[in-house]
Amino acid sequence: MSREIIHTDKAPQAIGTYSQAVKCGNTVYLSGQIPLVPETMELVDGNMEAQIRRVFDNLSAVCEASGGKLQDIAKLNIFLTDLSHFPLVNEVMASYFQQPYPARAAIGVASLPKGSAVEMDGILELAN
Repeated sequence: MSREIIHTDKAPQAIGTYSQAVKCGNTVYLSGQIPLVPETMELVDGNMEAQIRRVFDNLSAVCEASGGKLQDIAKLNIFLTDLSHFPLVNEVMASYFQQPYPARAAIGVASLPKGSAVEMDGILELAN
């Protein structure tokens, strides 16, 4: 099976030895996104809601570059430095997704790149 590297300028550039996403057949593996503004590569200004929205916007841009959309995510992983923000993640996520929702995990972590409070990655399944 061939691999296709997915890249878009509408999402933050990789800040390490990884690609924004890799497409294998109809499956797209999305790298983790933190709330970086693509144009500045700095964390978004604002509260936690702004950070969560920026992450979903970044994931959406990579999904679109792969030929899909957020709704095509089959598995979403959410990493939070403070799990008390989980209800807010649910609230914001409801404005980006409709049922059926993806499978999901929420994991509390000690720290994230660049001091971010949230990171998400996922697996996208494209239509045949």
